[in-house]
Amino acid sequence: MLKKYLTLSLFIAALLLAACGGGAEPGEIPPPPTSALATAQAEVAATISPVPATPTVAATLPPPPIVTPEVTAAPPTPAVTATPETIVLAAEAAAFAGRNPLTGEEIADPADLQRRPIAVKLSNAPADYTRPQAGLNDADIIFEHWTEGAVTRFTAIFYDTVPPNVGPVRSARLIDLELPAMYDAMLAFSGASVGVNQRLNASDFSDRLLRAAEPGFYRTGDTDKPFEHTLYIRLAELWQAVEAKGLNTAPGFGTYNAFSEVAPAGGSPASVINIDYRTEKVEWRWDAEIGQFRRWMDFEEHLDANTEEQVTAANVIFITPYHVNDANICEQINNGVCAALSIEIQLWGSGPATVFRDGQRFDVTWHRDGRNDMLTFTDAAGNPFPLQIGNSWVQLVPGYIPNSLAVTP
Repeated sequence: MLKKYLTLSLFIAALLLAACGGGAEPGEIPPPPTSALATAQAEVAATISPVPATPTVAATLPPPPIVTPEVTAAPPTPAVTATPETIVLAAEAAAFAGRNPLTGEEIADPADLQRRPIAVKLSNAPADYTRPQAGLNDADIIFEHWTEGAVTRFTAIFYDTVPPNVGPVRSARLIDLELPAMYDAMLAFSGASVGVNQRLNASDFSDRLLRAAEPGFYRTGDTDKPFEHTLYIRLAELWQAVEAKGLNTAPGFGTYNAFSEVAPAGGSPASVINIDYRTEKVEWRWDAEIGQFRRWMDFEEHLDANTEEQVTAANVIFITPYHVNDANICEQINNGVCAALSIEIQLWGSGPATVFRDGQRFDVTWHRDGRNDMLTFTDAAGNPFPLQIGNSWVQLVPGYIPNSLAVTP
């Protein structure tokens, strides 16, 4: 589903913290960062040579004849092309601007911004049982990340749009201790390992957990798929359940992103983006006709099951935060032995990021200062970097995977 593009910039600069990245060999626990990562290099601004002034030519002319002037119509006023206006809103005023703070999009009903966002955990493997997923094009932001075994899973943030079906819904991971706090969201998931469940139950949003017994969850009854891949959500009913709990209130965001429908200067062409998760391959291709990137997954078009349309994104964001094995939480046990530890993705502090928008690549810095801050971005000069108006996909990749990002101009 394509969304409306309008001019807007919401600027709130975020504080820089210690860098997050990755440099350990696979399976090892990398050391904690000791210094901030270097910010992106400044782009060299194009210089424009001044236009030389026209020399004044002196001349002696005879006096002009006396002529009675004729009345003529005034020349038409030339049309002026408006330039995008920079608007800075205070955080408390953002909710009254008539735009979704997660996408910058204008919304039809301001009441939609008064409900609580819902983060939904979605499976992405194995492909035969999970794809196409339902609801991907209606999410405001989707985070794709490693689980154990180097396969990926999604956490999709839904706020102003209500798709009819969302799924298949799967179990939470340690990254889901961060995302609901960042977006003041509910967390809808099928379950979790013992260790992750303990952490979620002890979290500062433990009252916002939505498990499979809640109204709105349902099983498809598809016997051709394993039972664990048949759990879906009717999101409108789930929001009603949140209302019944007294939790369907407007979110409080700690930080805000900037948005603009006009790309900033300094980008480089990026027509194809390849992201290698080792066992899974992601490709985004720029489509100038629709003004978004189209998504391929493992060399096939990635579709939204609700519409059978290809998944698209206005912004694709590539980040390599630290990935650390948690020795206290086991995600897979084979014959009584732990076969895979849970991975903690340390999405706090700051570090290098690459934002793709408008068919261009921009090297920026990501920030998350406080626990309740969403990801924000700055350019090389420390100014807020504007995202394109629309949805975003955040690709979280371990920094120790060699050549995980390849870009074709």
